[in-house]
Amino acid sequence: MCTNSAGVVLTAPQDGPGDTTSRRAPTQFPFGHLTDDKGASADPVLVEIVQGSLASVEMEVETAIGRTSRSPMIRDAHDFRAGIHDRLLRKLTGRSYSALVHPIARDFPLEEMREGDVFFHNDVYRSEGGIGHLPDLCVTVPVFAGPAGERTVVAFVQAFGHHDDIGGAVPGSMPSNATSVFEEGLMVPPIRLWDAGVPNKAALSIMTRNSRMPESLSADLDAECSACLMGARRLGELFDRYGIATVESCFDAIIDRTTTTYRREILSQIPEGEWVWEDYAEHDGVDEPQLHTQRITMTRTGADDPDGERLILDFGGTSPQAKGPINHCGDYSDGVFLKKWLAPILRNLAETPERMAELDVNEGIVPLIEMRFPPPGTLLTPVFPAPTNARTFVILRLLGVLAGVVAKAVDGKMPADQETIRYTGVYGDDLEGRPYLMREVLGGGSGGRYYADGEDTIHVVPDSRNLPSEFTEARFPFRVESLGLAKDSGGAGKFRGGLGYEKHIRMLKDAHFMSIADRSILACWGVKGGLAGQPFSVVIDPGGPHEREVDALADAEPIEAGEVVRIRTTGGGGWGSALERDPALVVRDVVWHKVSVEAALTSYGVVLTGSLDGDSLSFDAEATAAERASRPEASEAFFDRGPGYAQLADGALHADVDLV
Repeated sequence: MCTNSAGVVLTAPQDGPGDTTSRRAPTQFPFGHLTDDKGASADPVLVEIVQGSLASVEMEVETAIGRTSRSPMIRDAHDFRAGIHDRLLRKLTGRSYSALVHPIARDFPLEEMREGDVFFHNDVYRSEGGIGHLPDLCVTVPVFAGPAGERTVVAFVQAFGHHDDIGGAVPGSMPSNATSVFEEGLMVPPIRLWDAGVPNKAALSIMTRNSRMPESLSADLDAECSACLMGARRLGELFDRYGIATVESCFDAIIDRTTTTYRREILSQIPEGEWVWEDYAEHDGVDEPQLHTQRITMTRTGADDPDGERLILDFGGTSPQAKGPINHCGDYSDGVFLKKWLAPILRNLAETPERMAELDVNEGIVPLIEMRFPPPGTLLTPVFPAPTNARTFVILRLLGVLAGVVAKAVDGKMPADQETIRYTGVYGDDLEGRPYLMREVLGGGSGGRYYADGEDTIHVVPDSRNLPSEFTEARFPFRVESLGLAKDSGGAGKFRGGLGYEKHIRMLKDAHFMSIADRSILACWGVKGGLAGQPFSVVIDPGGPHEREVDALADAEPIEAGEVVRIRTTGGGGWGSALERDPALVVRDVVWHKVSVEAALTSYGVVLTGSLDGDSLSFDAEATAAERASRPEASEAFFDRGPGYAQLADGALHADVDLV
């Protein structure tokens, strides 16, 4: 065992099938500070300047990648992220999540790094939890500062994103029925991809040779490496301008301010105590659909606790690792990636929505969350070589599990559920006979909140988006016949869930459809009387002679030329009883085609009058009151999981943990 210049205690990573102890005694990355006073002496004006500069550099890196990359997933869908970290590996910026520098610092001593180095990895089991599946490729560039001859590593610029294809059993490198990570594509542990400014052409050749889309992969990697090198130069200029000690003091101040703010404004909203909740993935691509449990026992400690005020998240009770690819390696490095992934949910406890938008999530939240993982062999602690390509079924669900367990603690003042990412696509040969692959990350509706409806068609990856119809029609052999909101998809409630997408594409040539999606049986749950939203569905040739529903996990569903594929993504859950919704808002939603005339009555108890075709649509106040008064009492459950839950739970309408 040894310690590098970043203060990291290094142990040799192990991930063999018989190794059940490596993550119980993982590589240690202790949370620390660069200065003795945690940045308390930093000039507050300069702290703001440095923080703004970091955000500017991060945005410049992302802009450069977006403008110079080639694949639709990176350039058009924007499914990538940049991040800036200090030499203690702490994430400094807060506009989005990012991968981790930890595996690079573990395998390459900082004192041996050189300017112009670029490090690369995508190995899930060697990423310390920062990479979830093999298509997420990560590049890391060290930042140098100091006088000539004494320049040292002071920070890191990093980018990681979802790439079109990195090999494996199926196009897109996400085989829905994989039982081993070896089926999912090329695994690359941390390597030095550029050595002092010189690209490693052999490594690049190996990676592009294993990809079905070698040209776009090569261009994307070049864009990401070049952008991060540019970002490193920009950040180095900040150190040159103000001095290393001054900038590092500002880094400490930025991190410490986040810790203090979250302790004062967020933790204070959660009473001391313990609560339990769980939610489920519904299928893994191998076994028949079933409830794959993800459970959190949340404990809010008090100021008198020896380890201080914090949230303890215990994942005991989580199901065994799945045979299929829905596992997520969450327990590496004390769960530091998961802490930053889950923390944005806590911002919903801010005093106002405006204040919520101001709160960054950086390394400052790490001391406020303690994670306790079950032994190896669960959905969150899989043992190599368990497959992971659909790990979104777990990490997305954990966002909802945390929201649900916090909702129990704060009388429901958290959003209802959302499922805002799934991968769909088509592949085959285009009209000129050239192979193509179109992958798209489609969002869904977010959950209703105690003060407002959910948002329509949001994406969990910040700044990401669906592919523009004009671009896809020009490049791929299909037409986008319609793209809009899926009517009635949002869960009914006092505050309605946001709506998902409805998209129709007509194939111009025979092809294959693929889907990696959850929530096709289980819906996004409603809270405190709100109803669940509508689940995900794909139908080919709707209304035609060959109409058929496609499983949410599909690799190669045949589509004939001329057939339409109809995709409907999930609606968010509702918040509060739908019978308490303002009838005027229901009328507005019907006029806006977000709610159907039928659902206005059946879901909201609103008796409409007039005509939808003209401007006369309204409601009968007396008849509406009578209709609502005739409805039965609401369920005793605090959460509504929708009708699909009973299908997988032997007829049960709710789980024991749904009661408050």
